[in-house]
Amino acid sequence: MSTLTRARCRARAHPFALDAALAAGVLVCMVAGSFVDPHDSEGVNWELRTPDPFSLLLMTLGAAALVFRRRAPRTVLALAGGVSVAESVTGDPRAPVVMCAVVALYTVASATDRPTTWRVGLLTMTVLTGTAMVAGPLPWYAQENLAIFAWTGIGATAGDAVRSRRAFVQAIRERAERAERTREEEARRRVAEERLRIARDLHDVVAHHIALVNVQAGVAAHVMDKRPDQAKEALAHVREASRSALGELRATVGLLRQSGDPEAPTEPAPGLDRLDELAGTFRSAGLRVEVARTDQGTELPAAVDLAAYRIVQEALTNVQKHAGTGARAEVSVVRVGPHIEITVIDDGSDGERQQSPGGGHGLLGMRERVTALRGTLTTGPRYGGGFRVHAILPVKTRTSAAEEGRP
Repeated sequence: MSTLTRARCRARAHPFALDAALAAGVLVCMVAGSFVDPHDSEGVNWELRTPDPFSLLLMTLGAAALVFRRRAPRTVLALAGGVSVAESVTGDPRAPVVMCAVVALYTVASATDRPTTWRVGLLTMTVLTGTAMVAGPLPWYAQENLAIFAWTGIGATAGDAVRSRRAFVQAIRERAERAERTREEEARRRVAEERLRIARDLHDVVAHHIALVNVQAGVAAHVMDKRPDQAKEALAHVREASRSALGELRATVGLLRQSGDPEAPTEPAPGLDRLDELAGTFRSAGLRVEVARTDQGTELPAAVDLAAYRIVQEALTNVQKHAGTGARAEVSVVRVGPHIEITVIDDGSDGERQQSPGGGHGLLGMRERVTALRGTLTTGPRYGGGFRVHAILPVKTRTSAAEEGRP
């Protein structure tokens, strides 16, 4: 911190002491000026003179009033203007008492608005200059009278300029603070969105693979004694599902690593190109899954492709958990104009899903994914039994459309 900055901080911390020092300085300047007689009968003659005691009293009163200029600026201006008027009428030769009125007018202008500055400034200039011209001992065109007009105008103008600069600096500071708060809020919002996205991915991965592991483990336990070969096959599916779950968990949790940590796996996020593989994992767990697609040749943005895959994965996981044994699921992916529609239906029991209207975190996660892409999601029981999940996603998001529109 520089010496000037430290001095400013101390002055702001002790404004009364600063005003007292200013008043003392103004008093010294006025007293020093009162010892000079700029006029003589033969013309200008800069000779020393003895100031009048009444002028010294007026200068002392005007300077003393400046000590309280921050607390009552208009009262101080009225008092300083009064002693200046008294000196203009009685002083011969005149002492520079008007200096305290100039400082008081500057204080009023720097502490109020511009209309008030105009009104108070014009009133002060008119009263002081008019009194000096009309009732003073000097001719109305004397240089001292014009000096009163000029110095009061300078005081009002300088105060208004200082007030404008303070307001400008304050506006810049407030704008910077608002921008900083906006950046912090945006950062918090992005962190919350990223946490929500990671939570959805973790739920999708864990729910899907753990459901498969649970089913295959139950199959293995059921046929272990009578059909060990089928039990081995079920355990192999358990091992494969757990390996896939660990891989996807490692990739998802890798997003939480710090900048200096080892790099996370760079395997691309799953999409609809792996839909047959996904359906195969459920078939190996005993769920009958049929897939129908009419979206061949459609290139989806990464976010839409991932959301479509996760919706099908979560819907089939719910079928596996809630539809009961012997249920059959149908998956359809259809391109309809600027949208792609994903539908997953089953013919199993929907009793458990009706008992939990919220659908747990799975349906909530699907709805959040679809809403984030400005799509629509409809879920609910089917007439005659079963459950239906229907999602409509845009083929092109705003981001991808904007990138294509760039030259």
